[in-house]
Amino acid sequence: MTTATLSQTRPVATIVKGMPASDGAGVRLLRLVGQPKLQMLDPFLMLDHFDSDKADDYLAGFPDHPHRGFETVTYMLDGKLGHEDNKGHKGVIGTGGVQWMTAGRGIVHSEMPLQDNGLMRGFQLWVNLPAKLKMIEPRYQEFEATQIPVEMRDGATVKVVAGNTARGTSGPVQAEQVDARYFDIALQPGATFDEPVPADHNAFLAVFEGGLNVEGRLGTVDAVSVGVLGPGERVSVTAGAKGARFLLLSGRPLGEPVAWGGPFVMNTREEVMQAFQDFNDGKF
Repeated sequence: MTTATLSQTRPVATIVKGMPASDGAGVRLLRLVGQPKLQMLDPFLMLDHFDSDKADDYLAGFPDHPHRGFETVTYMLDGKLGHEDNKGHKGVIGTGGVQWMTAGRGIVHSEMPLQDNGLMRGFQLWVNLPAKLKMIEPRYQEFEATQIPVEMRDGATVKVVAGNTARGTSGPVQAEQVDARYFDIALQPGATFDEPVPADHNAFLAVFEGGLNVEGRLGTVDAVSVGVLGPGERVSVTAGAKGARFLLLSGRPLGEPVAWGGPFVMNTREEVMQAFQDFNDGKF
């Protein structure tokens, strides 16, 4: 009997289509998490997908704006973003690279395209921080594509940004606050991806190319959509006729109150109001 038959496969409990939205100075995107049909999935607050070769859709970028109380994760599939903040840090997130920023007690930063034509495609994820870590000093983890390991399986390519696979591949990002896993998986047509996912994690699939056949009555998860996983201990999905590419994201829920005010995510309304006051007083 195989390991897969000894543990319960997590079904896709809900499918949510990406909702057109804009952010920053007018960047067009699809909001997958953080929209009316999926407001959050503890500890994940928001997931946006941007994908356009039209400069007008992305050129305005994300000018200076503040954050406090959570982490922002920018993962570039295609294109290049320049980053700068009020702490003196500068960086570039290129094709296949990732920046995992812990905003902590407060930071003001910008992310602006370093191109005026061509394809700009990627994701931004917001990950909540536990109350005890919301006011820590800001920090960055930045890795180029060549620093992110790729695991080859039968019909599958698994890029491991954060967390560990069952086969021992470890991502460079340290995300111990919520024990996050962040995998970018490409499947050939008809190929299956099977992987343990901790039973105490919330988890979802974000399909952005092709489609996945999943267990249960819901049938398939097509691009661009999120499939929220139900209870169980592993994920097992099979690509459709066109293959599939998707993110597998999982994390340990915090189970704490969430008070969300624009760019600040705290535990109480009073803490959010204090964040606005501190920002206005130049304390970030």
